[in-house]
Amino acid sequence: MLIVKKFGGTSVANKERIYNVARRCIEDYKKGHSVVVVLSAMGDTTDDLLALANDINPNTNKRELDMLLTTGEQVSVSLMAMAMHAMDVPAVSLNAFQVGMNCTSRYGNARFKRIDTDRINHELDSRKIVIVTGFQGITKYDDYATLGRGGSDTTAVALAAVLHADLCEIYTDVDGVYTADPRIVPNARKLPEITYDEMLELATAGAKVLHNRSVEMAKKYSVPMVVRSSLNESEGTIVKEVVKMEKMLITGVAADKNTARISVIGVEDRPGIAFKIFNKLAKNNINVDIILQSVGRDGTKDISFTVSQDDLKDALTILEENKEPLTIKNITHNEGVAKVSIVGAGMMTNPGVASKLFEALFNYGININMISTSEIRITVLVEESEIDKAVRAIHEKFDLAE
Repeated sequence: MLIVKKFGGTSVANKERIYNVARRCIEDYKKGHSVVVVLSAMGDTTDDLLALANDINPNTNKRELDMLLTTGEQVSVSLMAMAMHAMDVPAVSLNAFQVGMNCTSRYGNARFKRIDTDRINHELDSRKIVIVTGFQGITKYDDYATLGRGGSDTTAVALAAVLHADLCEIYTDVDGVYTADPRIVPNARKLPEITYDEMLELATAGAKVLHNRSVEMAKKYSVPMVVRSSLNESEGTIVKEVVKMEKMLITGVAADKNTARISVIGVEDRPGIAFKIFNKLAKNNINVDIILQSVGRDGTKDISFTVSQDDLKDALTILEENKEPLTIKNITHNEGVAKVSIVGAGMMTNPGVASKLFEALFNYGININMISTSEIRITVLVEESEIDKAVRAIHEKFDLAE
């Protein structure tokens, strides 16, 4: 049996936890399984490196930033290999270049193109535990590029897919997927299983337990996944195509504070303007989520939309540079907003879900700025200062507690 195990930064934050992870991996190795381990940087290393870069040059280019950030994972994997050697178990640490994890050249948010398996299979055939750096790939220019925050999950799923692994285990500081973030809603309930589609919507909506692209890839390649804690032996949550239990009305509530709203004011009310605005953003790899367009008046209209705060600066620059050809009279933005979403396959066959959501927010005096819906998700934009209250209100209204 081939198992890919991914451990997040908190799981390898210090010597004690590194040895704890080593022991868990060795348990499966000694049962005769082949083991591939994917690691994030230790603890807050990535944040510390970002702060260091910002102190040196707040406007550093993304290539150099990725060159710096990828060092964090190299520290983790080498220390883990040393720990396993100390426990008399053969192990080898490999970075993205040594494996051959080829990716696109979009620094800071790269995507895998191809992963070579020869080196990993050679080490596995030699009965070694293979420890691979998460979060990073190699561009066609032989540069390092990172996959975005949480990208180690995607590394693990990608490796599980190309190696045809029997299981991909994602270890975090929580012991599974919950109906809401337990730090916001203490009585949130752990889900024994969840569909790929529901997990993808929750991850996209801000649930931090899994990187959304990792779930997308797991669904595409039918990678069997389980999310569990590195700190205890609980069973965790299985992520798969079909769940055994009847579809719940609402599976979970997620919040995303990494959100900003942009409004373009006074654009011409004629066909093609919206296309030109969003096409310009798309060509610069800026994802747009909620979109609201006003009713045309006096030959003009206003369009508001949300982007991640990470993309805000670039989006504003692009719009400002193209203000005249896009017929924009004014551009405003607001970073003090956040998204709260409900996700559940059951809402497709149950009317009144949106009404219940709006009632929950009304009861707590929370105003809705924008609304977006899909078949299994409803997202609303609220003030960031009210986001935790909104999550608790919705969780309570839909009776999701234990």
